[in-house]
Amino acid sequence: MAHTRAQQGVTMLTDSLKNIKVVDFSHIVAGPVCGMLLGDMGADVIKVEPLGGELGRAIGPPWQQHQSVTSLSVNRNKRGIALDLKSVDGKGVALALMRDADVVIESFRPGVMARLGLDYDTVKALNPAVVYCSISAYGQKGALHKRPGVDGNIQAVTGLMSMLGNPGSTPCKVPIPIADMVTAYLSSISILASLHGRLHQRSGEHLDVSLYNCTLMLQHLSLSSFLATGQTPEKTGSAAPYAAPNEAFKTADGWIMVAAYHPARWTALCRLLELPELVQDKRFLDNPARVQNRAELHPLLEQRLVCHTSAYWLQALEQQDILCAPVANYDELTSTDHYRQSGVEVELAHVEAGVLRMPGFAINSHPGAPLMPPPAVGEHTVEILAALGFSELQIVALEAVGAVGVHSRQAVTA
Repeated sequence: MAHTRAQQGVTMLTDSLKNIKVVDFSHIVAGPVCGMLLGDMGADVIKVEPLGGELGRAIGPPWQQHQSVTSLSVNRNKRGIALDLKSVDGKGVALALMRDADVVIESFRPGVMARLGLDYDTVKALNPAVVYCSISAYGQKGALHKRPGVDGNIQAVTGLMSMLGNPGSTPCKVPIPIADMVTAYLSSISILASLHGRLHQRSGEHLDVSLYNCTLMLQHLSLSSFLATGQTPEKTGSAAPYAAPNEAFKTADGWIMVAAYHPARWTALCRLLELPELVQDKRFLDNPARVQNRAELHPLLEQRLVCHTSAYWLQALEQQDILCAPVANYDELTSTDHYRQSGVEVELAHVEAGVLRMPGFAINSHPGAPLMPPPAVGEHTVEILAALGFSELQIVALEAVGAVGVHSRQAVTA
């Protein structure tokens, strides 16, 4: 299959998945990010959504020209088609899309795709080589598989929320949708592995990826510690529960993160802070002792650090090869030279929202900017249907009966 974007004359800078066709039925964050990553690596990703747009388009604030920034940020490098999957004609178009797809992504509640007649078994009969990735809250089987869930629910039920915050604080959530994001990353890894497997054996498979399992995998270190000791992790604020000092400290004008738990760096920190007696203090002789006595150690170090500015300490710490960093907000982050030189930020021109700024695919082994802005609802419906062999008359008829939605800039006449 020729790669559509290459045909359009767009230079492919990240094209590892060139000629891979992905049909993305997913919504909100986890599935769309998975599809976006595949698109970033060169796949031709077709985003399928209802005529009124998928649920993620309603998430906000913030908004940019009345468009959800959340939705815009997770759907670049896709072409968009709007379908009524409950209609016979809409379902027919969906099956036509999946008949020659390499990958299908869906994130409905388990059982929904089967009720629509678009489940793995149905698609496999048409396309035995398809890699079909189902993303859900709790998985396709198990005691909770029918239960809906979003990122916050998953952070709560998997124990992640119990560890966040300072000692004694109320439950805290990671403000970014970390369960969604790690699920997206692991979904894309699983899809890549399945595509690789097809090189040796021409058959696809059904991938069952859940936010629940992926968020447990994210907590590998802490959950392993609990399984080894039976001790429930305590809240430690900014501190790493396995190392000290490795936490944020207040300075005269802000906060810095200091990691000086290796013996040589611990000794160097004590010298720098003019606290040499701490090196021989039995409470702080080694890392396990410092972790156990962190509550006593932290104020001893901070009472020296608050005497000078963050800039002063960062320079002094770096000179002693002590690991450190400023605790930066986004305004400070995006003002730094390293951020500007990282290549992470990209700009895209969206048909409705205007110029978008967002993090791009910034793995240094795959340079290059995203190729396409996120699609408007039904922005590429005509183009996609035409590639499937539908005539203009047929497309007009499908639109007339409400089986497909066409963006105004793609409207056709018979």
